[in-house]
Amino acid sequence: MTTQDLQSYIPRLSALCREAGVAIMNIYADESSFGIEMKGDDSPLTQADKQANAIICKGLEEMTPHIPIVSEENKELSYETRKTYTESWLVDPVDGTKEFIKRNGEFTVNIALVSNGESIMGFVYKPVGEVLYYAIKGHGSYKEENGVKTKLQAKTFTMSDAQLGVVCSRSHLNDETQAFLDALDRPETVAKGSSLKFLVLAEGGAHLYPRLAPTMEWDTGAAQIVLEEAGGSVIDHETKSPLRYNKENLRNPYFVAYGNKQDSVE
Repeated sequence: MTTQDLQSYIPRLSALCREAGVAIMNIYADESSFGIEMKGDDSPLTQADKQANAIICKGLEEMTPHIPIVSEENKELSYETRKTYTESWLVDPVDGTKEFIKRNGEFTVNIALVSNGESIMGFVYKPVGEVLYYAIKGHGSYKEENGVKTKLQAKTFTMSDAQLGVVCSRSHLNDETQAFLDALDRPETVAKGSSLKFLVLAEGGAHLYPRLAPTMEWDTGAAQIVLEEAGGSVIDHETKSPLRYNKENLRNPYFVAYGNKQDSVE
């Protein structure tokens, strides 16, 4: 797929994110309409997840009927089927359902395009505040808010710098993460929910995000390319390689997201 093809998708994908956002906010406004259910993994599911998923999948099917969709809220496809995909959409209609239920505003709509295991285009939309982030591989990373478009640039730093800003999950701070923090020089932690943690880095609001706990591909695909195009990286904690997609197991390895990390000068 050419860059021109990808750029031609921007208006439709922007509109799709916003359309899903309207449906989400209509439910968000009325707690009695949440319709909370628990999925098999004990994670919550609301009417907002279902309605946003239906809007996004319908829109993607109309726009690119030839590209299959992998979504958190669709029936999981077998690897036998998925391994034939050279391209696929990766969708999380509401990332941060727990934040949605808590009504703290920190949830997002996430749509990524994966090509040969790599995220090459990503859209992350924050319905509360109507903020859109997006990127195409090789063409920079952008934020649209109140009609203003801004190019994103991650902060430059080295791991030996003092008082690095470290983004931590509101819902997950385990022993491994604490050990990672303990190895830094007086880190300053920033709490955020959902894929917004990556976007804090992309905007230069912090330096690092260690996620030494389980996530799924749809939690990271869109935000990874936004951060990468802002000068950052999302690295498998064990292999030190960038996160890959459409794997046999859709669970991500533990990873660390970085702003514009430079090698320390000895």
